[in-house]
Amino acid sequence: MANLAPIRKEQHQNLKIAAKRSLKHIAGLHIVPITAAEYAKGAMSFPVFIVNDPETKRFRSVAMLGLETGENLFLDGDNWTALYAPQSVGMAPFALGLDPDKEKTLTACVDLDSEFVGEDKELPLFDESGNETDLMKNVQETLGRLYENEVMTEKFIKEMQDADLLEEVELVIAFANGEKKKIVGVHTIKEPKLRELTDEQVLDFHKRGLFIPIHSMLSSIGQINRLAQLRNERKEEKVAGVQIVPVEK
Repeated sequence: MANLAPIRKEQHQNLKIAAKRSLKHIAGLHIVPITAAEYAKGAMSFPVFIVNDPETKRFRSVAMLGLETGENLFLDGDNWTALYAPQSVGMAPFALGLDPDKEKTLTACVDLDSEFVGEDKELPLFDESGNETDLMKNVQETLGRLYENEVMTEKFIKEMQDADLLEEVELVIAFANGEKKKIVGVHTIKEPKLRELTDEQVLDFHKRGLFIPIHSMLSSIGQINRLAQLRNERKEEKVAGVQIVPVEK
């Protein structure tokens, strides 16, 4: 588990970050968070779905990186093979966390237990005068944009719910040996319902740019075949096909 600490000049003036970092911290994750602003880029590599978080009971959007728990098909050793990496994982060892000195305020934090963090690394967070380096400034700006995108994504998902555009589906994975497995609890856009939007809704969605993440999510579903192909290249238990089946209410 990450040991996140708010970045403070007094405590971390000599702290540095490794110049070369990897995404191996997500090697055992088959889904990772992704924001609506990233759907278009993510859709070129992996499926994007909305899931109901069992801990918070809130919907969140995720990039699917594997067809079963613990399977990340886009990591080859330390190398990330997809065309795009979601910001939520690409920011490691940095993250937003609560500021202990300011109530209900988020601040830039760093994982002190990360192998990419230490006083013996290459990239300082503060210069010899105690001023923030360009790296530190860029981290703060990027984390700020990520937070804004996360808020926007929550609003986007709420709008999809309100318009009855979310549909729960199951992914039925058929293996060459005849076995089948299911991935449940995932949601996507209910495509037939899109055609039922009123002219007023269509114009409103268009003006606010909502069709970009909507169509990106729908197009990303085709990347399930890519996941099956990647899995077949690595494992003996071959996938023969994947079906997406709507869940009957």
